[in-house]
Amino acid sequence: MRGFLASSIGVTCAAALALPLTPPASAATTSAARPQAPPVVSPTAQGTARSEAHVPGSTQSLPLVPLGPDRAPGAGPGVPRRDVQRFSLVGVVWDDPATELHGQVQVRTRAAATGAWSAWQELETHNADHAADPDTPESTSGRVRGATAPLWVGESDGVEVRVRARSAPDSARTAPDAHGPSGHTDFALPTGMRLELVDPGEGAPPAAAPASGDGPRTTALTDRSTEAVTASAADAHLAPLGAALIPAERQRAKPYVGPRPSITTRRGWGADENLRDKKFVYTKKVKAAFVHHSATGNNYRCSQAPSVIRGIHRYHVKSMGWRDLGYNFLVDKCGKIYEGRAGGVSKAVLGAHTYGFNSNSMGIAVLGTYSSKKPSSAAVKAIARLTAWKLGLHGMNPRGKTYLTSGGGNLYPKGKNVRLNVISGHRDGFATSCPGKKLYGELGTARSTAAKYQGR
Repeated sequence: MRGFLASSIGVTCAAALALPLTPPASAATTSAARPQAPPVVSPTAQGTARSEAHVPGSTQSLPLVPLGPDRAPGAGPGVPRRDVQRFSLVGVVWDDPATELHGQVQVRTRAAATGAWSAWQELETHNADHAADPDTPESTSGRVRGATAPLWVGESDGVEVRVRARSAPDSARTAPDAHGPSGHTDFALPTGMRLELVDPGEGAPPAAAPASGDGPRTTALTDRSTEAVTASAADAHLAPLGAALIPAERQRAKPYVGPRPSITTRRGWGADENLRDKKFVYTKKVKAAFVHHSATGNNYRCSQAPSVIRGIHRYHVKSMGWRDLGYNFLVDKCGKIYEGRAGGVSKAVLGAHTYGFNSNSMGIAVLGTYSSKKPSSAAVKAIARLTAWKLGLHGMNPRGKTYLTSGGGNLYPKGKNVRLNVISGHRDGFATSCPGKKLYGELGTARSTAAKYQGR
């Protein structure tokens, strides 16, 4: 995710997925003091109307509008305080993914349970640093949009948004949006800015307990779609089709390959397999792991992590236009590991996590924001366990160095052979604050611990 204020700073048998959900009869009622009608729920960021009833697992898309002539200099568009259908994750998108948002996006939300409004919270800008590599089919699909990082706010039914352009010297701009202080102008804001309000849905029904304490969990079949079966079959050599959990190994299977940690599958966190593109895309091997933070904030309980991931998944695909969830794996603050982009946890699945360096790498996102908050020791240990296993499968030493060829970006030109740590932070491949100063500072511990797990 972009860190310096909103500038260059963001996976023929039975298988089981979520039961179809029936929308509730209505959303929360609107009081006389909040007279605005709720927006329609739309399946995509274009705002195609689907229903005015609350639809679990859906996206509301609202255009940002001028907030009035009396707004302060530099203030841009926004969304006035209003009632909306229930949502739990929020972000802002715009038309051109190549256009950077030089400015500040702030949001406050109303808790559905209490009616209390939050303080203003800032969205991290997310301008192309978490994305598919340039000139790949995913990046040139025509569906991709620019976007902020999504923010997890919990179940909410009201929202307000404001945007302020950042000022720059006149010499730095040829097409100013508006004049700011003397000698400065405001950067032009991207066109087509829209507010995306994501309801992550309820996911899969709870998994049944395994027959033994070590076996993978499975559930009864509810979805036999090709997408569901295919996603689960990619891991069939590790767990039965429809398993919600890939079990951990107790010891190393072979030298320098760490024991496999337990991994919650896409089935386990309730992925809607109908969202993603049907085909999987692979690279040759996994030579490096890039560690990220999701920048979705830290106000989630570990029991909510599957909902957070479902929200990110929908935001990446429906709002940003990617082919699937961008990260290969996700880790929550309690140290639980989740499968990200579909294609198989042991395989070299091409992700969209580190612009310019997605080939021959994997992306691991720790759920939360770690610019000033230190990650939990459980999360750092999970990074070490995951990389010890996955990098070990591909013959890589977590404490070592490797070379990756840049696909293009703001640090290295396309084609440059770049020497990187086998476990790197996002900022090592792109000029960004991700994975946050505090998480980045723990990568040395993750490297040494992963090497020990490998028996080095």
